[in-house]
Order: sequence, then C-alpha cells, then structure tokens
Amino acid sequence: MQEFFVNYGLWLLVGLLVLIGLVFLLSSLGKAKPAVEDEPAAQPVVPLVAMAAPEAVAPLPPESAPAPALPAAPASDSAGKAADDLLKLKGVGPKLNMLLIELGVTSYAQIAGWSDTDVAAIDARLGAFKGRPTRDQWIDQAKYLAAGDIAGFEARYGKM
Repeated sequence: MQEFFVNYGLWLLVGLLVLIGLVFLLSSLGKAKPAVEDEPAAQPVVPLVAMAAPEAVAPLPPESAPAPALPAAPASDSAGKAADDLLKLKGVGPKLNMLLIELGVTSYAQIAGWSDTDVAAIDARLGAFKGRPTRDQWIDQAKYLAAGDIAGFEARYGKM
C-alpha cells in the first residue's frame, strides 16, 4: 500500500485539488443565478399612444453662492492675436485644453496675469481637473511661454 502512494501520491493530490476547484466553481456559479421567485414581475406593456408626453423639467435652482466671474482676457490678446497652444503647458492635455478654451482661456499672457481670485474662479469650473492650475504651476509656466523664454521654461519644467 505504501508503494501505491509513493508512485501515485502526486497524481492523487493533483486530482484532489482539481476536484476541489470544480466544486468551488460550480457552487459559485449556482449562487450567481437568481432564483425564479427573486425575479421581478413582468411590467405591463403600455401602448406607445397611451403614454403621456413628459412634462418640461424645471431648471435647477442656482447654487447658494454665485459662481465667480471668469478673468477677462487682456486687451492685447483680443486684438487680432491667435490663440496660444495651451497644450505646451505641463499638465494640460487635450480634454483640459478644450475645457480651458470653453472657459475663454486662450493665451499664455492671460494665464500669466491671473491673480489668486482668478485662479479660484477658474479652478471652481474645472470639475475633475480641479487643483491643476496651482499644482502644475500654470501661472509660472505661462510667464515663461508668454515672454518667449523657451530656454528658461525647459530649464525649469523640462523639454516641451
């Protein structure tokens, strides 16, 4: 008998592990399927013509605090100058670039001139990107880029 376990013990152990795995798998599959009495009752079919038109939805009430005004673009930016490529700012990707453009932010000079209240106003409207202007130091980056100091920008923030 001892000779049997020496010769076939490893195969018995592997077979036992496979059997335990199958039992576990089958028991978990049985739990995933809900019982028939747990299923919700079928909803009655309502003809399309019998359905009433939805009522107009009232707009949400304004927030208790008024939204801060966005910083205005400097007059020199709006005087025929093309928008800057905000993607050159570290931390600004395509989605954030589009959001900034929607908010009226289009130039490095505009960002470089932001005050703390301007940053707070923009930050409040950035949604998932909240905190990025401060964390990524946009104002400092924009000062370099607005001045055309590419070497200074790359020395501080890395290659463009």
